[in-house]
Amino acid sequence: MTKILYVEDEPALGKIVKESLQSRNYEITMAEDGLAGLRAFESLKPDICILDIMLPKMDGYTLAEEIRKTHSKMPIIFLTAKSQLDDVLKGFKAGGNDYLKKPFSLEELIIRIENLLSLTSGQAGNSQEVNFGKFKFLPTRYELQGPGDTIKRLSHKEAGILSLLLQHGNSTLERKEILLKLWDDDSYFNSRNLDVYITKLRDYLKADPSVEIITIKGIGYYFSY
Repeated sequence: MTKILYVEDEPALGKIVKESLQSRNYEITMAEDGLAGLRAFESLKPDICILDIMLPKMDGYTLAEEIRKTHSKMPIIFLTAKSQLDDVLKGFKAGGNDYLKKPFSLEELIIRIENLLSLTSGQAGNSQEVNFGKFKFLPTRYELQGPGDTIKRLSHKEAGILSLLLQHGNSTLERKEILLKLWDDDSYFNSRNLDVYITKLRDYLKADPSVEIITIKGIGYYFSY
């Protein structure tokens, strides 16, 4: 059973989220302030952490930094009412892998948990470091390192799509598989969103002409590298 540390100082929200995750067969340990969260982390040794940012005694940023000192690869999702770019960047710099703005859908939280656990599971396409062409992909840090030591910070969806493409390297990956795994829905709206993300990834990868995302019309993509 996947063990989750959930640190949240809003009791009503915490109760709803905890019960929802327990109903999906996750093992949840909850703390209501940052110091209690750090103590719980040390005793629990969770598989993933969900941290509110505005916590008493120790904020979520600081808690994430403390966790990273001893567990550098721990998957961390931030929950917060803040959504300014500076706040998002601060969260990533503190060690967060993903960032979900309140109010949020419980289904979206569950999908993000499952996707982040998949990204950090250690499978061939999701290892801590993946080298292809002139690039290095670090899925747990959502980073794509390119020629000339360039670093591109990927979004949650971009990292997920790239991970799936790498799992199907030099073979065809169906669009429907991407949509169902990352959106849990293959609707027209999500399909158009996928097109946007594919365009962005192609732009990031153009520094190495040998790496190419080829569209197979009516089927999906062939990732060549």
